[in-house]
Amino acid sequence: MTSMPLIFLSIFLHLGILIHSSPLAPALYVLGDSLFDSGNNNILPTLAKADYLPYGVHFVKGATGRFTNGRTVADFIAEFIGLPYSPPYMSIWRSTQVTGFNYASGSCGILPETGDRFGKCLNLQEQIDLFQRTVLSDLPKHLESSYDLSEYLSKSIFILSIGSNDYINNYLQPNLYNTSKHYPPQPFAQLLVDALSQAFERLYSLGARKIVMFEIGPIGCIPSITRKVRNKHNGQCVEEINQIVSLFNQGLPALLKNLTSTLQGSTFVLGQANFLGYDAIKHPSNYGLIDSETPCCTTWENGTSGCIPLLPPCPHAYQHFFWDAFHLTETVYSVVATRCFNDASFCSPFNIKQLIQL
Repeated sequence: MTSMPLIFLSIFLHLGILIHSSPLAPALYVLGDSLFDSGNNNILPTLAKADYLPYGVHFVKGATGRFTNGRTVADFIAEFIGLPYSPPYMSIWRSTQVTGFNYASGSCGILPETGDRFGKCLNLQEQIDLFQRTVLSDLPKHLESSYDLSEYLSKSIFILSIGSNDYINNYLQPNLYNTSKHYPPQPFAQLLVDALSQAFERLYSLGARKIVMFEIGPIGCIPSITRKVRNKHNGQCVEEINQIVSLFNQGLPALLKNLTSTLQGSTFVLGQANFLGYDAIKHPSNYGLIDSETPCCTTWENGTSGCIPLLPPCPHAYQHFFWDAFHLTETVYSVVATRCFNDASFCSPFNIKQLIQL
């Protein structure tokens, strides 16, 4: 038996336990980019959409705006906690929702200008604006007092995956953005970390206490980059780009540790997704994968972009690392979520199960 069926078996066994129990936390709030977007971009005027097949081909509700074939990391974490999937804040009727929202928006990033060439998306500050509206306008309708609201928020889990597009749709696009002309790699990484710090402090001021931030993955290995510069690099990945991105990731541990020590009652957790992603790309068989280079769906521009609508994907998506030229398959997301929920060496210093109990 390969490792992936064992992983899925562990997930289903865990879900079986949760079906008959109450949620482990009151809510899951999700912020980020297309790795977490569950449909916010559907109603925004942007080219960055995934509201058509084959996106969602293996998801129970079909094409919902998730940029993958099935569930995202956020969906798996919701299942593990025992909560419904956090619905996209932009796309639902909010009157009765108290189990969390998803504010993530494809193509956007930490910086406000990132991704704007594709149309309108929700940058990190705009996502926090929507969370502020949730705290000030939506939640008080369901929680009797400010104390109840504070308690609810302090026990809720917040997860973020953002920053990739500040490189893919900004820094690494010198013909569209001047960022790389003004900032060498290290100062740019520091710019992002400083902006992220301000965003975390704002989330804290609104009541968030338990926050998980995932690293940026090895974007020097994604098909949208490797296939465009196929003749300009040796090996499977563009390691120069991986090195540039690593500067941002290297700034996260000190940032999160400092925030935890200075913001009373807070716990910031680092999801160390970069090494797992890189290791799975380099050693796919260790993860039950066969293909860690080719998008599963047929994409525009010779495998370097999003899925072409309605074309059938590869027959065995669970054996692929990449779904399209930017995003991963449900198989990979299940591994990331399972590790973060159960493994304190992957999500550090606490896994999500431990974070819930604090």
